[in-house]
Amino acid sequence: MSFQVKFHQIRAFVEVARQGSIRGASRAMNLSQPALTKSIKELEEGMAAQLFVRRSKGVALTECGESFYQHANLILEELRAAQDDIRQRQGLQGGQINIGMGASVARTLMPAVITRFHEQHPQVKVRIMEGQLVSMINELRQGELDFTINTYYQGPYDHEFTFEKLFEKPFAIFCRQGHPAIGAKSISELMNYNWTMPTPRGSYYKQLEDIFRYRSQLPQIGVVCETFSSCISLVAQSDFLSILPQELGCDPLLAHRLVMLPVEEILPKAAYYLIQRRDSRQTPLTASLITQFRRQARGILLNEGK
Repeated sequence: MSFQVKFHQIRAFVEVARQGSIRGASRAMNLSQPALTKSIKELEEGMAAQLFVRRSKGVALTECGESFYQHANLILEELRAAQDDIRQRQGLQGGQINIGMGASVARTLMPAVITRFHEQHPQVKVRIMEGQLVSMINELRQGELDFTINTYYQGPYDHEFTFEKLFEKPFAIFCRQGHPAIGAKSISELMNYNWTMPTPRGSYYKQLEDIFRYRSQLPQIGVVCETFSSCISLVAQSDFLSILPQELGCDPLLAHRLVMLPVEEILPKAAYYLIQRRDSRQTPLTASLITQFRRQARGILLNEGK
């Protein structure tokens, strides 16, 4: 007779994996350590596989444990979403929506949409994760993010997710006020300066890399910033150059610190996509939030067309 995994075993396993210890999971779940230990032991024995390696200061997942965690965590997230879906279809306005935003979207598109959505549905908790798509892949896979709006570069994720293009943003080269590069007319005049870029794993910056390589003009990227804000701060307060969203030149908080260099070369626009798991089914309120993002994106396109 095959072993049947029980729900309390899944919850115990996932929480121990998240906390990295039985003690931490015990506090988080308000259960005794012996009860959790028993659940994990029964799970490992039933599956005939070691899921954790016991260490002096906690536990770590084995290779089998890592694989099981991907599935177990998704099961819990799907159950949460299913409960939210039923409540919302019954007219209850609670639940939680987890979304990912590219940094540029978080600065421009997101505030108006989230403010309006919160006014309409104050009982719904919205969690926002900011970053590039590569930093959100695992959360999307495991159902911890309902969707993200981000740039995308054709790659290995096409079969896992759907990609709906919402809008494009122009980018430009920026430096600080008073930078010696001010007055440059082409990228070739900027090759001897130091450059900083957000992580090269990001979708848009892979496009730029392809263009630079095609022109045989690769800038010296001495500093890679994992966050958008640190990249902006470095450009505004040093002699580093970077390629950033053109809209920063009109930002009331940054325009007095950043100068856009009007080079003759045309940089590619960054395309932003609504990205979801192919097998996901959104709750009514998540679908409503997505619709509001679509409308806001169309507003951006209409304004740009005027």
